[in-house]
Amino acid sequence: MKDKRTYKYEKEHGEDMTHENEVSLKITAITDQYRAELKQYQDRESEYIKTKNQLDSTKQIVINMSGTIRELHQQNENFQAEISRLREEIQLLEMQIKK
Repeated sequence: MKDKRTYKYEKEHGEDMTHENEVSLKITAITDQYRAELKQYQDRESEYIKTKNQLDSTKQIVINMSGTIRELHQQNENFQAEISRLREEIQLLEMQIKK
């Protein structure tokens, strides 16, 4: 068998004898499609990671803020109790002054 395929007649020169071009084009098309799909997947994965990081950060901020709100609410209740105590003390002092 010959290593290279040669044309025996001039008429065969314009014909594709091995279909290598078609196979090469199909492989190139499949490779290009794969690369495009891979790029889309990488973009979606990147967007997912970005969104997940933002969500995690937002959750942490909400947790910190809720803790701060609880502390402020407790301080507000303590201040209200202190205001009530001081008002009663003022009333007692006013009554002592009148006597």
